[in-house]
Amino acid sequence: MHFENVELLAAGGEGHALAKLDGKVVFVKYGAPGDLVDIQIVGRKKKFSLAKITKIHKESELRVEPFCEHYGVCGGCKWQHIEYPSQSQLKEQWTHDCLTRIGKIEVAETLPILGAEQQQFYRNKMEYTFSNKRWLYDDEKLEDLEHTNALGFHAPGRFDKVLAVNKCWLQDDKGNEIRNFVFEYCIANDYSFYDLKEHTGLMRNLMLRNTKAGDWMINVIFAKNEETKIQDLLKAIKEKFEPKALNYCINEKMNDSTFDQEFISYSGSTDIQEELSGLTFNISPKSFFQTNPVQAETLYQVALDFADIQSTDVVYDLYCGTGTITCVAATKANKAVGVEIVEEAIEAAKENAKLNGIENTAFLAGDMKDVFNTDFYNLHGSPDIIITDPPRSGMHPKVVDYLLEIACAKIVYVSCNPATQARDLEMMSSKYKVTKSRAVDMFPQTHHSENVVLLELI
Repeated sequence: MHFENVELLAAGGEGHALAKLDGKVVFVKYGAPGDLVDIQIVGRKKKFSLAKITKIHKESELRVEPFCEHYGVCGGCKWQHIEYPSQSQLKEQWTHDCLTRIGKIEVAETLPILGAEQQQFYRNKMEYTFSNKRWLYDDEKLEDLEHTNALGFHAPGRFDKVLAVNKCWLQDDKGNEIRNFVFEYCIANDYSFYDLKEHTGLMRNLMLRNTKAGDWMINVIFAKNEETKIQDLLKAIKEKFEPKALNYCINEKMNDSTFDQEFISYSGSTDIQEELSGLTFNISPKSFFQTNPVQAETLYQVALDFADIQSTDVVYDLYCGTGTITCVAATKANKAVGVEIVEEAIEAAKENAKLNGIENTAFLAGDMKDVFNTDFYNLHGSPDIIITDPPRSGMHPKVVDYLLEIACAKIVYVSCNPATQARDLEMMSSKYKVTKSRAVDMFPQTHHSENVVLLELI
């Protein structure tokens, strides 16, 4: 179904622009508020439809020319066509709408969003997939290609097709040099690329991590143990780049997850180290770590400002990951206690505390809804402040119930999903009021942002 001269009104869910047709919501891919466009409906749900633009009659004043050759195809960086100051404003408005409309929350004080000074090349981790079946552009013909191998990102909606990436603007440009070298070496030396349906081929994944200081970790994931080819490729990478850490993994499973796999060090150290908020943190091949370290410091500072930790305070840090916030909080508190479901993350958190000479922390591995209970409370003492930073799905209802039960005076809720944050805040509104809120833009060129709120007992 096709509609003409449709005005796009606002930014909506998943980064799409929002329009209304006959009173019904339509989300328009790669639109900008203020566009006047023709659209084609490409999907229908009970409460909304999804559309694509077929013609732009009038461009929004927010529009700029996208800078990436892969824009609109790879599925990432969906907001390249929107000027950055407006990206921040749209994120701030979206966060406010989530709190007030979804959570029905009144916020006593909303502080301006903290935008990112670095809007390109800001990520410290990228993961690429090898495939023997490359995504083809509309003007390409299979018979004209020398091969169909690719190293890049999964095409949107196609697990079996990979978009060959020439240049990605998310990680330092050296990452592009490394990825392209590995790809070209494998092509030149007849390495087999993974078949995502048949589960055959040698080359499976490439993970690159880097630090603000310029250290690099290169992790190569192979699908089987072809020792000669593995050693030859790793030797070539080492000679070309001399990374701080060069590791490899042989993943023979049917899925790409490597959390249950062993990484082997080929050269250098296994880990690299990053400095955040004056502390040093180890990053292993499998570590969860904030992907935008510069803005992570900004985010942590907002959380600490809201918490206003005193030297006598006991602080709980829920969903603590590798203990970054826990360790930073411990430098100000009497004691900081971190909880996380991933055991390896907790072991890393303990090592991070030890690395920084921090002795007033305790860490526990377990599912939050199971371990965060009366026994935990009795063991570690009454919290004066709770910091919670859950995954995108938000907090489990049992965790919310226990937070209400123990009635800590202050809760700082850090969220990467304002919608689920708003849902949780509504469940806590019987005992807590939101006194402060501030969004932080961690992910320029995308619709994603983080939000920090301070809850205080009514």
